[in-house]
Amino acid sequence: MNVSRDRQSLWRSGIIELIGLLAYVVIVEAVVALAKPSFGEEVLAPLGISLALIPAVLWLAFFYAQDRAEPEPRTYVIAVAILGALLAAAVGQPLINDFFRAPGWIGRDTVTEILGSILVIGFIQEFLKYATVRFSIYYSNEFDQRVDGVIYGTAAGVGYATMLNIMTVINSGGIAGDELSAGVIRIVVTALAQGALGGLLGYFIARTKFDDEPVWWMPLGLTLAATINGLFSWVSGEITRAPITIDASGLGSGGYNPWPALVLATVIAILLFGAVFVLIRRANRLTLAGADTDER
Repeated sequence: MNVSRDRQSLWRSGIIELIGLLAYVVIVEAVVALAKPSFGEEVLAPLGISLALIPAVLWLAFFYAQDRAEPEPRTYVIAVAILGALLAAAVGQPLINDFFRAPGWIGRDTVTEILGSILVIGFIQEFLKYATVRFSIYYSNEFDQRVDGVIYGTAAGVGYATMLNIMTVINSGGIAGDELSAGVIRIVVTALAQGALGGLLGYFIARTKFDDEPVWWMPLGLTLAATINGLFSWVSGEITRAPITIDASGLGSGGYNPWPALVLATVIAILLFGAVFVLIRRANRLTLAGADTDER
């Protein structure tokens, strides 16, 4: 077991993945602007589901392209992502929508929305990502480095995000041609935020496994991730509201501008993955320094 090994290729894959997701948005935006596609109702749902799967496919592709030196078993990473998706569908969304009935009251006022976003949505989503890793891969011999926590935590987050996006597509009946750009941006925003928060949780999980952390360490990590999750949800909702405009025919348009949320999600992903990278390198250096001291 080499707990303190740094794997630079993994962090490069994260940067490439971020660029790939933003390129995905740009490509869709260009297609919409140039081709102005129109789809029949029978293809809206399959199209939307396909678009929702692309961020997960991109993440896996870039991850394995970069992590050739010592890759995690492909089946393990995919299994963690699938488990995260299943928990989102079977536990997370039913708890949020049916048990707590959050959509019915969470927007009542600002304080209620912030607290509900953190205490209900944030804690449920982040606890299920934690449970995905903690009760699956945690005791495996393949989870033998601190950075593995980030890998599997991100996989759980990407899986969770993918299911959220698929359920959104299904519940809305698919993505129409005139909504294609906004729909894809919404998909990418969810993937970026949930994946980055999963990586943050994975750092805390790894430190719990490999370091002598106090009993409050993991609850602190869960609370931090849930708080960021809830605040991101509230802020992104506020900044994407756009004025509704009425044209000469009396038809309204606007009311939603997804671009600010994409910028916010990108910044959050960069900050979280950057912070986790620095913290893991620091922990690895301390481990190596302690080993050198023991040898002397």
